[in-house]
Amino acid sequence: MIRVDVTRVNLLFTVMDKKGRFVTDLGKDDFEVTESKKPQVIQEFSAETDLPLRLGILIDTSNSIRERFRFEQEAASQFVRSVMRSRLDKALVVSFDSTPELVSDLVDDPRKTENAIRDLRPGGGTALYDAIFFACRDKLAQDQPKHKFRRAIVILSDGDDNQSIYTRDQALEMAQRADVVIYTISTNISRNESEGDKVLKYFAEKTGGRAYFPFKVEDLEQSFENIGNELTHQYIILYRPDPLKTDGLFHPVELRVKGHKELIVRVRPGYYASRM
Repeated sequence: MIRVDVTRVNLLFTVMDKKGRFVTDLGKDDFEVTESKKPQVIQEFSAETDLPLRLGILIDTSNSIRERFRFEQEAASQFVRSVMRSRLDKALVVSFDSTPELVSDLVDDPRKTENAIRDLRPGGGTALYDAIFFACRDKLAQDQPKHKFRRAIVILSDGDDNQSIYTRDQALEMAQRADVVIYTISTNISRNESEGDKVLKYFAEKTGGRAYFPFKVEDLEQSFENIGNELTHQYIILYRPDPLKTDGLFHPVELRVKGHKELIVRVRPGYYASRM
């Protein structure tokens, strides 16, 4: 069971202009948070936060991605090298085919994480939802208090799932309860949006992340680089919900930049309160 700190909600987010450039010069007074249409008081604010990162790398090892697998491994390894700070950040690797498998536990050594990615082998079905559920509940949510860490998952997959015990919405709820931002990279290179692509987009949008759809395997590196840039240009806001909720339900939250409707805020759309 993940226990939620009911006294505060933390929102990790990025702000971009219409050209896709990060906006990094905003301050606390530039933002407005509303919950159930009621303005909330921002208690803490930080720009380009350097909070320790807890990162999950979830890699589809099903037969459907076999042809591109080696290239995907190298791109993921390069990503780990670029974003992890030794002895501060931690990352884990979960592969998923017919079942999710913890290949490398949360460690603060980028080399161990890279080696785990390179040792993966493809084969089997696809249990994407179970992999998300496991990584969030059993690993990323364990370091407490929650507001002292950033949590993110990067999924490399075609988005298909034919093996999971948990449903898509159960996996999403667990990610939201654990304050995990999900970034997805589709391995579908057909240029036609698949049902799996829609699933990947769903997880990203509902957690404040972003979905990427590289049309060539060579574009994978750019997708990983874009995610790395997001992780280094994040703001964080903390507020105490007023009124305080203890009903265990999901509560929508809106975050806006005052007077700048043209700016795009990428943030999770709400939080789950604990039940007293």
